[in-house]
Amino acid sequence: MTAAQETAAYDPSNVFAKILRGEMPAHKIYEDDETLAFMDIMPRGDGHSLVVPKAPCRNLLDAPPEALAAVMRTAQKVARASVAALGADGVTVQQFNESAGGQVVFHLHVHVIPRFAGVALRPHSGEMANQEVLAAQARTIAAALAT
Repeated sequence: MTAAQETAAYDPSNVFAKILRGEMPAHKIYEDDETLAFMDIMPRGDGHSLVVPKAPCRNLLDAPPEALAAVMRTAQKVARASVAALGADGVTVQQFNESAGGQVVFHLHVHVIPRFAGVALRPHSGEMANQEVLAAQARTIAAALAT
């Protein structure tokens, strides 16, 4: 780790921490004692969701192994449900660490993006998706998890 990474502390005011505390809204897909999965408001593809640990982890570099294991268990559940619910041909799972690695929100999170043959990922434009569309996708994926 670099000196900057070693001194970078977890910031409890990050947007995902606020979602976990119920201070900001999210289109929730799945929740258990250790994780929360919800729709990405700036999706790179239809059904793009995020899985976060409830533990205060900045990223992969400081997360305890138990939090990583919980996140990956939930990511697998959400990926399977997303593929089934949306009729996807595959799934892309991404995880970024520190600014140089592409991380924007400094709370550990995994992107689960259903993929459809011949459809490229949209660029990360910062443009928010239609909230009604995200809510409908969340309900569809959550329903697949419930079966």
